[in-house]
Amino acid sequence: MQTLKKILKCAGIVMGTFVLLVLIFHLIPRRPTMEANPFIVGRGNRPMVAAHAGGNLEFPGNTLEAMFNSYHVDPNVMFELDVNMTRDGVIILSHCRTLDRRSNVTGYIHDWYFADLVEQEVSFGYFHPIGSNGTRPLEMDLIPYTNYAGVSVTPLDVVYPLGVSPRHDYKFLVTTLEEAIRTFPNNLMTVEVKQSGDIGLQSVDAIIELMERLDAAYNTFARIGLASFHTSNFERFVELRETTHPQLMFSPSGSGLRPVYIAHWVGLDFIYNPQFTLAQIPTREGSLPLDTRHFIRALHRHNIAVQYWTINDEETMRHLISQGADAIVTGRPTLLKEILDEIFEQY
Repeated sequence: MQTLKKILKCAGIVMGTFVLLVLIFHLIPRRPTMEANPFIVGRGNRPMVAAHAGGNLEFPGNTLEAMFNSYHVDPNVMFELDVNMTRDGVIILSHCRTLDRRSNVTGYIHDWYFADLVEQEVSFGYFHPIGSNGTRPLEMDLIPYTNYAGVSVTPLDVVYPLGVSPRHDYKFLVTTLEEAIRTFPNNLMTVEVKQSGDIGLQSVDAIIELMERLDAAYNTFARIGLASFHTSNFERFVELRETTHPQLMFSPSGSGLRPVYIAHWVGLDFIYNPQFTLAQIPTREGSLPLDTRHFIRALHRHNIAVQYWTINDEETMRHLISQGADAIVTGRPTLLKEILDEIFEQY
């Protein structure tokens, strides 16, 4: 009996020591990734509407028309965009590395010249099923895009700002990243690099060159964050920040966030020094819930903005708003804006 009491006493001491250490760890100041993060809205403030691919469930994704629609819904909208590089080094908006899913032509984007996309008036107003290699059968009938309600739309259905006219009556033409930056000079953007390997690294470098060229007039480094699911691209972001571009904002690949998850849940995130400024995350990582107020506050202690993707249902939107998300990435910006207006008009 005495032996059992001693064992229980030792176990209690060990457990109490562990709890005390965890409490101390949580009180240790975290190292911020940057002094001021424009993507953080602040505790209790209204989360940003982040238009997924410009708002791809209301108009064809990654088109200027989708962006104009989302801007009409909310002039403060944040744009979440996907990019690929053409054969001649032009960065265009596209979620897929091929043109097969969303256009009326086929082939890898890096095999196409930008001038040919323009000359042929390639339309990005489609949504075809594709194989694992990103291609579709050539004999497949073209399937026009329809929005979340199953309705066909054209560029004429967009509400444009005063003085802006549709680029085409029925085609959604190719959009470049430069066009997006110039057209919306005050909106925050996140730009995901979709290509990988050498082409992906060349794409990253081309984006940096574009941001450098436009920075003086369009404040690019202060309002654009980069992202990629490819480790080599993320490593290039880190290299650029550590060497030539200390102001660069970016989000890591999926695996790049795992050390943060683990460190947070064991109370040791004070020893972790993340180099990124954005966390673009799902609501769960395996069995770990990431959509909690506690986790958001933990990332905020590092001055990391928390953005959840891709949320298109009302219930999850309301939950993330209540938890204090900085941005909710959605293909339905109109729905999210309505919910935010309803909630925040009460205050």
